[in-house]
Amino acid sequence: MLLIPAIDLKEGHCVRLRQGRMEDNTVFSKDPVAVAEQWVDAGAKRLHIVDLDGAFAGKPVNAGVVNDICSTFPDLDVQVGGGIRDEDTIQTYLEAGVRYTIIGTKAINAPHFIGDVCAEFPGHIIVGLDAKDGKVAIDGWSKLSHHDVTDIAQQFEQDGVEAIIYTDISRDGMMQGVNLESTRDLARAIHIPVIASGGVTDYDDVKALCHYESEGVMGAIVGRAIYEGTIDLAKAQALADRLNPPQSHT
Repeated sequence: MLLIPAIDLKEGHCVRLRQGRMEDNTVFSKDPVAVAEQWVDAGAKRLHIVDLDGAFAGKPVNAGVVNDICSTFPDLDVQVGGGIRDEDTIQTYLEAGVRYTIIGTKAINAPHFIGDVCAEFPGHIIVGLDAKDGKVAIDGWSKLSHHDVTDIAQQFEQDGVEAIIYTDISRDGMMQGVNLESTRDLARAIHIPVIASGGVTDYDDVKALCHYESEGVMGAIVGRAIYEGTIDLAKAQALADRLNPPQSHT
């Protein structure tokens, strides 16, 4: 199972939020490229970057930082979300060296968009589904939609997305553990990979998620835990590799 360090960008800085609230943030570094280097040195094979300002603005705000990270680490798989609402933005990110673009709010508000971009950029589209009580949240988690997570994930699978990033927003940034049941249930309901996000706190969470890799949970995004030191990224990845010897993560 792949452990994917998160870099959340706000005003050019690396921060972490609690439950998606922009006003409840902790600045961990003013040099996101140096943070990326820290995770690459620890053995990260993929990096998860979120343009938090972009998510609220509806267009990229921290794209320059993303470009700097991609150019500094050209062999690193980078997945980026936040404010990606049109084909031009996807094209620009891919040309900059991003491997996967993550579509969130736009996927819910304009579902046909996913089919279009999967056809235009095959192999590069991931959908991020942020949920609470089984319903999808949109607009930077500020609203709950009426969409059921499983139903909409199955639709996006048919459209051709590469993977689903599933975040339980009640757990994100709270260091309370992963919602294993809902993550497992979603992975069982679709055939494309699920990447768990939100609440990964300690090595027990890593072990528990590894148990469901065979059911489709291919990775987990780790954020506050690696910044606050409750998880050492290199040790956690080594643990995951022992429990489930790595296959190809491409």
